[in-house]
Amino acid sequence: MSINPRRALLLCNAKARNGALDLDEVRGILRAGGIEPEEPPPEADCRDVIRDRAGAVDMVILGGGDGTMNYAAPALVESGLPLAILPLGTANDLARSLNLPLDPLAAARFIPTAEARPVDLGWVNGHYYFNVASVGFSAELAGELTAESKKTWGVLGYAVAAIRVLRRVRPFTVTIEHDGVVEKVTTIQVSVGNGRHYGGGMTVAESAAVDDGKLDFYSLEINHWWRLLALLPALRRGTQGRAADVRAFHAQEIRLSTRKPRPVNTDGELTTHTPAHFKVFPKILRVFAPEPVRGPATFDLATLGKSLFPTSEAPRL
Repeated sequence: MSINPRRALLLCNAKARNGALDLDEVRGILRAGGIEPEEPPPEADCRDVIRDRAGAVDMVILGGGDGTMNYAAPALVESGLPLAILPLGTANDLARSLNLPLDPLAAARFIPTAEARPVDLGWVNGHYYFNVASVGFSAELAGELTAESKKTWGVLGYAVAAIRVLRRVRPFTVTIEHDGVVEKVTTIQVSVGNGRHYGGGMTVAESAAVDDGKLDFYSLEINHWWRLLALLPALRRGTQGRAADVRAFHAQEIRLSTRKPRPVNTDGELTTHTPAHFKVFPKILRVFAPEPVRGPATFDLATLGKSLFPTSEAPRL
């Protein structure tokens, strides 16, 4: 007796770093595993397609980087469809946090036998995010990079841009509210993480996970830009909160305000500005994945710029 295949929306961002991947082998892998892919026209907007086809398919397979996942998040939440990931971006930090294969074909082979498990989403001023949202240095870095330079140079392009931005970055004052506590601090960067990894494998906190029901906060309250270079190994491991000039805590809701509005970078996209109201939405989305990585990350200076604070591929499909 034949079994009807599961139907999947297969949506790939051609603007991602590896968006030119030939999908024939991916299609073959999926069909061999009992999944029939459905592909919309390449000019279609992925949010619209997900909403329109929500009742006709069993899952969404998204090919792209973290920006692609971020862009699709509202439609995924609304549709209730589980998400499978083909990592095609430069950093693929969500895939890292979920302990997924980073090779797209290996990721495709994983999907047919995988189970969809619940994960959290961060939220700021009405915008969902998977990995991290930040104010300060990352917003300046986002404005320094182009999609073309990312696609051409990858993480090396981030390193060059990060060094340029570091030399002109200036501290700013931010008021932080959480759990009945109000603090005013001077910082160059505040980050509010939902997942574990960001920026090419940096770690928000050593205990962070994408399904732990909390937000992990840190603030870099450093006096000189070169101090950030000294903190790189700790930022890579997620142990930066132990440093005297780094403020760190976790909470389920955080508010940030600044004297003048400052942009907020969510998974590499400038989507809103301060004042910023952050929340975590526990287990709001299902993703095909094994258990997340919770061990220490390794340190790699080659990813300096991208590792510090992320930007992402143009996410529209």
